[in-house]
Amino acid sequence: HALFALAAAAALPLAACADPTASTNGTTGGSNASGTSSATASYDVSQIPTVAEIANLVPDEVKARDVLRNGASADYAPGEFRASDGQTVVGYDADLTRALAKVMGLKDGTTSHAEFPTIIPSIGTKFDVGISSFTINSEREQQTNMIAYVQVGSAYGVAQGNPKGFDPAQPCGKTIGVQTGTAQEEYVNKLSEECVSAGNEAITVMPHDVQTSVATKVVGGQYDATLADSTVIGYTAALSQGKIEQIGDVIESAPQGIAVNKQDAALTEAVQKAAQYLMDHGYLQQILAPYGAEGAALTTAELNPQVND
Repeated sequence: HALFALAAAAALPLAACADPTASTNGTTGGSNASGTSSATASYDVSQIPTVAEIANLVPDEVKARDVLRNGASADYAPGEFRASDGQTVVGYDADLTRALAKVMGLKDGTTSHAEFPTIIPSIGTKFDVGISSFTINSEREQQTNMIAYVQVGSAYGVAQGNPKGFDPAQPCGKTIGVQTGTAQEEYVNKLSEECVSAGNEAITVMPHDVQTSVATKVVGGQYDATLADSTVIGYTAALSQGKIEQIGDVIESAPQGIAVNKQDAALTEAVQKAAQYLMDHGYLQQILAPYGAEGAALTTAELNPQVND
């Protein structure tokens, strides 16, 4: 997720994505944060109106708090990553959280970092929503209500020039880094099983809690490749000045969703209608555009869409 903390190896311009008006307590700043970076500014939600009929749907507990709390694993640019202060969470999912809060009549929408596998179990207690590049699948739909907002595929990333000679069509026997709990981890594990069934060497799957750790290993030559969201690979390739590059085509395109407590029908409806409002009025594309991801925007905020796992 993050802009790869590759230190001197990648020399990434992490500060370019900072929101200088944001707080430094591990969450995004308030809804008035507009950002002034030279590369990717935090989206200014002040132009987005509150929609009364949607605000009326918000549960009293959330209204009393006046904050929409989002949990995200902040190392997965451009969706969610840390600003130059090392703590503030920025990215289009953080911007989307603030935009949803504005439509819902709330004072703020904050995004706090959490390890990816812990986010869904914390929705309804620690967090109101989980907006953290969650690929929608049947297991997650059983655990939470999932509201589709973008369509994203997966892509392989390799070190500059592909020094390991990684071929996406022949992954057997290779070492591939993934983030723990992601659709990519599941996909590569299945590929490995297929390799063994065909009499080939298994893939060495290397899961990490954060995508930044994977990227470091790829650039350093310990891993042959990484598999991550196509938006992640494309964005980080550009910002790493070529230290990481995409190889092969985008695969396994699927919708990603906003996770809401399965038992909270009122908040689910409010978030779904707020997301649809942002789509209908072009705000979602505007939020995604600075990150080069506007093409991923969906036009229908479908609740628990049918998916083929």
